[in-house]
Amino acid sequence: MACSISILFKSYFCQLSLLSLQSSIDAGNQISMFKVAESTSENIKPMCSAWEPISNFCEINGDIRVQGNSSTISIVSLQMGTPTGQISWVVKPYVQKENAAAMDLVKNWSVTSVSDPSEFLDCDLIHSVPAILFSLGGFSGNHFHDFSDLVIPLYITSKQFDGEVQFLVTDNRLWWITKFKGILRKLSRYDIINLDSDENGHCYPSIMVGLKYHKELGIDQPKSQDQLSMKDFRQFLRSTYSLKRRNAIRIGDDVGKRPRLLIITRRRSRTFTNMGKITRMAASLGYTVVTAEPNISTSLCSVAQIVNSCDVLMGIHGAGLTNMLFLPDNAILIQILPLGSIDGLARGYFGEPAVDMNLRYLEYKIKTKESSLSSKYHLDHVIIKDPLSVHKQGWDAVRSTYLDKQNVKLDVRRFRTKLSKALELLHQLSRYT
Repeated sequence: MACSISILFKSYFCQLSLLSLQSSIDAGNQISMFKVAESTSENIKPMCSAWEPISNFCEINGDIRVQGNSSTISIVSLQMGTPTGQISWVVKPYVQKENAAAMDLVKNWSVTSVSDPSEFLDCDLIHSVPAILFSLGGFSGNHFHDFSDLVIPLYITSKQFDGEVQFLVTDNRLWWITKFKGILRKLSRYDIINLDSDENGHCYPSIMVGLKYHKELGIDQPKSQDQLSMKDFRQFLRSTYSLKRRNAIRIGDDVGKRPRLLIITRRRSRTFTNMGKITRMAASLGYTVVTAEPNISTSLCSVAQIVNSCDVLMGIHGAGLTNMLFLPDNAILIQILPLGSIDGLARGYFGEPAVDMNLRYLEYKIKTKESSLSSKYHLDHVIIKDPLSVHKQGWDAVRSTYLDKQNVKLDVRRFRTKLSKALELLHQLSRYT
């Protein structure tokens, strides 16, 4: 009897100690976690789930082995030898999960459990810190998506570790690592591992596969585990690039100082064809005018320094406006909207994020005569008269017509009122809404 009771209790406590991986929803945020199983018969459920509809994200703790040359992540299951303990999950560690064009450029990673410890290959390198695995495929190379899809999500995901985390990259692009090396070094004290060319088996106590994502070029503070905000992220950028100016000029207080206007220029499309007139008009209003054309070969540190020295940033809708991230607080963004009925998209990409960044936002919608399309098509042409019909053909048609093949000749008299409004705002402390 004593022996039977002992066996019974031993079995009971063993059942309570078994862990199964379950994907669950916690306070509206889909994350993966470990759960105590009530019995050995409970199936192990996938531990990977979506962080909001747009992001692939897994959070796994335990005995984990990462093998880059086979694109696999193995976990030792405590339900050893049990068929129900087998799990398999395929993850593309990039945030644009619903965008086929982006995901076609992202490698699949297999997350599997190993029920027999003998099948768990030896670790070539054992690490004591957690790891974060993410892809540099997708839309990387576009300045907007570099920050919106990668840098900000990486900040949200890794900030909790205070540097004690190792970054693992797949679909590696060395130029991307070089471009953002200052940011990467501030977020992790460890060397980045390029898994695509690494033959070692790396073992970690925990790993996050993919990045947490909140919204376009922004952070939703209530969703953040550490209550992070865009204010925190912009302060992080100031610290990373040693940016001196925290606040924009307030005209009247800074006697003798002229507000600085930065005009973002472009070469291939959406260019200003009368830059000289724009510059002279702005100078006549009292601005010191600066022009810049940030591109992939431009040092991000130098771009940050230039932008931070200015009080107003203006440009035609495009990735270059992403550099508003480096503006001082209460500075002003002026987004120029080209023809094409992309106003809502443009506001979502830059207008709404600007407000979260403690910037004042203005926009200027060009008239038909200000677009180069007016010289290519007659006024009754569908491209001029009915842009929404072009939208029905899909995004590629919209981009080709209104973004890749359109330049702007600003009506300087009409635009003068917008720059005058910006001067008025620089007299004020309150945020423009």
